[in-house]
Amino acid sequence: MKKTSIALIALVLLSSCVSKKKYVALEEKNGEIASQLQKTQVEKEDLEAKFAKIEARVTEYNSKINNLTEEVGVLTEENQTKFDAVGNKAVVSEKAKIEMRKTLSDVNPEVMKYYTTLEDSMNLALSLNLKQFVDTTDLDESDDIAINIDQTVVMISISDKMLFNSGSYRISNKADKILKKLADVINSEPSIDVMIEGHTDSRTISTDKIADNWDLSVLRATSVVRKLQKDFGVAPEKLIASGRSSYQPLTENDSKDGRSRNRRTRIVILPNIDKFFALMASK
Repeated sequence: MKKTSIALIALVLLSSCVSKKKYVALEEKNGEIASQLQKTQVEKEDLEAKFAKIEARVTEYNSKINNLTEEVGVLTEENQTKFDAVGNKAVVSEKAKIEMRKTLSDVNPEVMKYYTTLEDSMNLALSLNLKQFVDTTDLDESDDIAINIDQTVVMISISDKMLFNSGSYRISNKADKILKKLADVINSEPSIDVMIEGHTDSRTISTDKIADNWDLSVLRATSVVRKLQKDFGVAPEKLIASGRSSYQPLTENDSKDGRSRNRRTRIVILPNIDKFFALMASK
């Protein structure tokens, strides 16, 4: 009986000893896992911090790329709209040249061979763009509208028969279309100043309302100024009315045709030539 009890006690003690070893081993294992978990957490936080820095750098680089892209766009636009001086004339920008080529592409090659310089081509393109919006089917187009460019000044000379009734300073109804187009150009640029010049032939005129050619030339210029202001919304502070009488003729006054050429209204404007082309092309 004693032997059995001793064996039992030994077995219990042995069993208790084994369980304690397992417990200690498990405790050690748990400690290792906890330590590994903590290490992993630290590594995770470190990676998150590094990722945040990388993300910030990517955002910064994207911002720089966007800024550079915008700068390239601005520089490209500036390059397209920049004027380069050649002699005492202004060369239009690349954008305006494209519009000019587009306009001149439909011109008869036999006509184009006489326009050998850039200035000639610019004048022709501007004239064509303006004339296509004016009803000149019963008029001699070569004389009724003439456009010239001197540096950045655009000078538009319009025959009086397109603006006034014969011997009158009252504007005719058929003038509305071309004056509306000119008003669009003038209104497109806040800094533009516009001089309207009246010109007559050399024949003397004297009536109850018109004292002489000086009077007639100024009255016609003033009529155009009032029309641009009242009917087409051009700011009056941008407008100048002047009369030249008969003292700046284009040709001799010894023929009917010569006198007709000299009776004209000249509009001197300083537009952004690119905008002039754009307006002409968009209507």
